[in-house]
Amino acid sequence: MSFFYEFEENYFENDSIVNGSNASSTYTPDLDTLECGYKPMEPLAAIILCKILIGIFLLAIPGNMLVGWVIRTSQQTLTPSDVYLFHLTIADGLMALTLPFFAVALIQGWIFGDFLCKFLNLVMDANFYTSIIFLACISIDRYLVIVHARETLKSRQRMCSKMLCTAVWALGCALALPALFKHVNKKMICSVSFDIGSSTVWRIATRGFIHIFGFLVPAIVMISCYSITVARLLLTRGFQKHRAMRVIITVVIAFLLCWTPYQITIMVDILLRANVVQFNCAMRKSVSTAVVATHCLALLHSCINPFLYAFVGEKFRKKMKLLLHRKLRQERMSGSRFSRSTSQTSEGIGTVL
Repeated sequence: MSFFYEFEENYFENDSIVNGSNASSTYTPDLDTLECGYKPMEPLAAIILCKILIGIFLLAIPGNMLVGWVIRTSQQTLTPSDVYLFHLTIADGLMALTLPFFAVALIQGWIFGDFLCKFLNLVMDANFYTSIIFLACISIDRYLVIVHARETLKSRQRMCSKMLCTAVWALGCALALPALFKHVNKKMICSVSFDIGSSTVWRIATRGFIHIFGFLVPAIVMISCYSITVARLLLTRGFQKHRAMRVIITVVIAFLLCWTPYQITIMVDILLRANVVQFNCAMRKSVSTAVVATHCLALLHSCINPFLYAFVGEKFRKKMKLLLHRKLRQERMSGSRFSRSTSQTSEGIGTVL
């Protein structure tokens, strides 16, 4: 799936010419669709998007690193949600690492070669969808803990969570495989090109599959689990209930605000490619622009995840404060030992002299 370079994809490519199966035939271009050919992004829009991507990168890297550090250095036994949150920070961090390359490409074109065109898009796409699936895993675990109050063996919990994490990474990589069909064309654009069968059919099929399993199914799982969880919390009493509901509602609202516009835009793009919606040059350009803009909005979720799943939660804040106090105490102790050793050395030198 092309995220930043939708502009170059012709909605009415002649599949036989693209695939080379009818090279000897005469092709008569349609003057109506020629007007909808590739046009570069406006310089001002490219600069704005470039700054947005750099901003997301600068926020996502330290935020996810901090959350990952707190989880890994915690001396308490990790719950399945902690494990999923740790893998979520890895996915968001890896995805953020690719953003500077795409930011440069918005201004200079794709100057990083064909290999990085495939590899970086593969990394971005895999972590893009892995992040969503891990959000669904966190919602399932919280549903089991709150609604069913399951108490299972911790060793079994850790084994199941590790196996599930492996499956999530495998699924994310599988959803990202269409990135291997990308290449750098003559216009220095990293674009997708299917050389098997009908390119239009392949694009529609891959986008539909990714839309269903990369967003729709995880979103349904997430909303269903949190809805049942909130319904159960409404039947309980206490201050903890309101705190848990606040975190859940914040998580769901942020998820829907960041992800829904992009997925709706992708659905409109699929309908346009499948000729379900009548072709229109203005609509095609609008959808292409919307794909880029809404994808940036979806990427924004990678830098607010640490605040939603960590800093909003009281448990994480307590862990972070405990680790910081322990770190400061260790530094003070090492500093005091250094000062004592320095004074002893000075006394020894004075005695010798």
